Amino acid sequence: MMASAILRGLRAAAAALFMVAAGSTAAAANEAEALVTESRLTVDRLMADEDFFELSKFIQSAKGIYIVPQLVKGGFILGAEGGSGVFLARGTDGSWSAPAFYTLAAGSIGLQIGGEVKEVVFVLMSDKAVDAMLSSEFKLGADASISVGPVGRGVEASRTTDFTSDIYAFSKSVGLFGGGALEGAKIFERKNMAAGYYGGPAGARDIVINRTFSNAQADKLRETLP
Repeated sequence: MMASAILRGLRAAAAALFMVAAGSTAAAANEAEALVTESRLTVDRLMADEDFFELSKFIQSAKGIYIVPQLVKGGFILGAEGGSGVFLARGTDGSWSAPAFYTLAAGSIGLQIGGEVKEVVFVLMSDKAVDAMLSSEFKLGADASISVGPVGRGVEASRTTDFTSDIYAFSKSVGLFGGGALEGAKIFERKNMAAGYYGGPAGARDIVINRTFSNAQADKLRETLP
């Protein structure tokens, strides 16, 4: 009798754990799909904006692209910024891979007042930059050089088109924020989001280089990129 009760209890616990895992996977999948859609809309908006007339040319010459639809920054004295995005790499045939998922995080100390939401497109111009993205932890400016490309209103930029940096960041901001920079920010892979999106464990290298995984929901994003 006691053994039967224990067995029923174990089965119930296993069922509960399965439901939690299934719910977590479904939530990750939904979050990933929304991020892919927002990333496509971000690229569409920026390429259609006259302030970003050079973005298309940069993407055409790019080895990879990392799109962050919402990079949120805020703070008073202590500053922080973060946001998730999708990373795609160009193959030898010129086509774009399926997206891998990453989060950018940065913190800084200094005179910082205000808040800001940015749409940011990081254009990776070298194999070095792509390899850095595929490492376990990538630090902008340390593992690959970065320049702020021609950007939108109210944001200082160096208008350079010589492609000498590994990465160019195109950014549109909403709000006011003084201080801080993208250089020094760290980028981490979101493996849980990729697992939800592709239905199982999916590493970034297998997604963007080996192209072992695919999801038709990302086709519109891939087609948007020149």
